[in-house]
Amino acid sequence: MKIGLVSLGCDKNRIDSENMLAYLKNDGYELTGDPKEADIIIVNTCGFIDSAKKEAIDTILEMAEYKKDKCKYLIVTGCLTQRYMDELKEGFPEVDMFLGTANYHILPQLIKDMVEGKAQKCYHNDKNQRVFTSQRVLTTPYHYAYLKIAEGCDNHCTYCAIPYIRGKYTSRPIEDIVSEAKELTEKYGVKELIIVAQDVSRYGIDLYGEIRLIDLIKELSKLNVEWIRLLYLYPELVTEELIEYIASNPKVCKYVDIPCQHISDKILKLMNRRVQKQQIIDLIKMIRKHGDFTIRSTFIVGFPKESEEDYNELKEFIKTAKLDRCGFFAYSCEDNTPASRLDGQIDEETKLERQEELYAIQEKNMLDNLKKRIGSVVDVIYEGIDYDLQTFYGRSQYDAPEIDTKVYFVADKPLKIGKIYKVKLEELDGEDYFGRVID
Repeated sequence: MKIGLVSLGCDKNRIDSENMLAYLKNDGYELTGDPKEADIIIVNTCGFIDSAKKEAIDTILEMAEYKKDKCKYLIVTGCLTQRYMDELKEGFPEVDMFLGTANYHILPQLIKDMVEGKAQKCYHNDKNQRVFTSQRVLTTPYHYAYLKIAEGCDNHCTYCAIPYIRGKYTSRPIEDIVSEAKELTEKYGVKELIIVAQDVSRYGIDLYGEIRLIDLIKELSKLNVEWIRLLYLYPELVTEELIEYIASNPKVCKYVDIPCQHISDKILKLMNRRVQKQQIIDLIKMIRKHGDFTIRSTFIVGFPKESEEDYNELKEFIKTAKLDRCGFFAYSCEDNTPASRLDGQIDEETKLERQEELYAIQEKNMLDNLKKRIGSVVDVIYEGIDYDLQTFYGRSQYDAPEIDTKVYFVADKPLKIGKIYKVKLEELDGEDYFGRVID
């Protein structure tokens, strides 16, 4: 039987999907990327915020339409089912099976039971149940891969449902992570490892009694890999020792993704963030002191009790901090989170107005920062050809896949996808560079 899988949400969810595909492939199932060809369709959902829930529900309904043709079974798993399985069971009779987020290793057997008519409709699981695996079927281009180093979260930000969905923070052993990374580099030829977790900066504290992120990076740096990229570092745990190490290690991208979420001390406290405004300002200064870093962050607007004064404080910070990349999210009131019970909820129109205004300010900041690199020579990983523009394209170490700036470039010699070339950045068009490979 052919199995098709639709993966929604974040890169951590993508890794779960790749694990599922590996379990199924190893059990003899044929995989297809076209749901029209699939006998069984799996939807791996996100359930983090309202927009993600809507996308998941729309996708389930879309995939259910294929049951009118070739598809015989529809399976739904992931964060949405972990959080709302009983409600989904009643609302989606088209779905043959619902799984939580920790049943993936027994998925082949559950499918056999389903085909034989012996399966349950719902398979709940303990959110703290952990079955890590190095088995993967890569769904990214082979030159880069995401590498999950931990599951769950212990930060308990008042707006976030992740601890209720994914459970407590659980680090993987260093040797297991390195073994998986070695397989990715040797089997697929991966040149860029993108380290992810809900909180990368906390790695090891539950397993070893202390943070061991630098030790992990040192071991990964011994592999045949060109770049190691760190995503989702919480500001209170970004130490000068870590930044100094990143600056000194040529394999670690000078790119830090630090979700700050707000700058008003009042709002940060209501969010249960363990950081204050001045610490964030000092952290940014410290990072910039150590070289040419790209700093990415995210912020939430319209959090309950966010006054005009709080918002203006955030707006002024965005104007003056001039971060390289920012994402702004309108606060989403999530069921059963502490923030959902706060007074002073902000209306949607105000949230969206604030979000749009901050994006407009940040766009100018980003373009000003991008212009500073015109004329410089940077390493670029070659990712493909834009046939309309008749140019190659790729990314520098200052850009993460799918969300950041591209570098378009020409060359006087044949190039190989996944290899890194030196490119002189000659001009900027919108948010993207144009340049030329130099010897």
